Amino acid sequence: MLIARWLMLLAGLGICVSVALYLWTGNPGYWRLARRLLTATAAAAILFFSVLMLERLAV
Repeated sequence: MLIARWLMLLAGLGICVSVALYLWTGNPGYWRLARRLLTATAAAAILFFSVLMLERLAV
C-alpha cells in the first residue's frame, strides 16, 4: 500500500514537471509525455481501487 502511494505521488510529480517544462519551453513533446503519464496513472488508480473493492466484496 505504501509503495502504491509513493508511485502515485511520483507519477503526479512527473506530470507536474512535464506540464511546467511544456509551459516553459513550448515543446509539445513534454505535453504528450504529461498526457501519457496522466492516462497511465488514471488507469493504474482505477485498477488499484477496483482490486481493493473486489477484496472487500470477497470478505
